[in-house]
Amino acid sequence: MTDAATEAPVTDQKSNAFAMVISCILAFPLAAVLLVHPAAMLNADGSYSHSAMMYIMIGISGGFIHGVGFVPRHWFWKWLFSPFLSWPLMLWGYYTWFLH
Repeated sequence: MTDAATEAPVTDQKSNAFAMVISCILAFPLAAVLLVHPAAMLNADGSYSHSAMMYIMIGISGGFIHGVGFVPRHWFWKWLFSPFLSWPLMLWGYYTWFLH
C-alpha cells in the first residue's frame, strides 16, 4: 500500500520537455475540433468512421497524458499512451480533419 503513496523516481524532464510540448500542440486543436465542431471530422460520404475516431481519440488522450508529464506504471499503459503511438494517431486525425 505504501508503494502507491511513494513517488516514482524523477527522470530527466528537460530532455523530454520538447516532446511533451509537441504532444500538447498536437492534442489541443484536435480535442477542440471534436468538442466544438465535430462535423469537421466527417467522411467524404457525410458519416463518421467510428473506428477511426476511436483510434484518433486514443491518440489525443496519449498526447494529453504525455504532454502533462504523467508516466503510467504498467507497461501496457506506457505503450498505449506513448508518443510513438499517439503522434501517428493524431496525425491521422489531422489528415481526417483537413484532407479527407
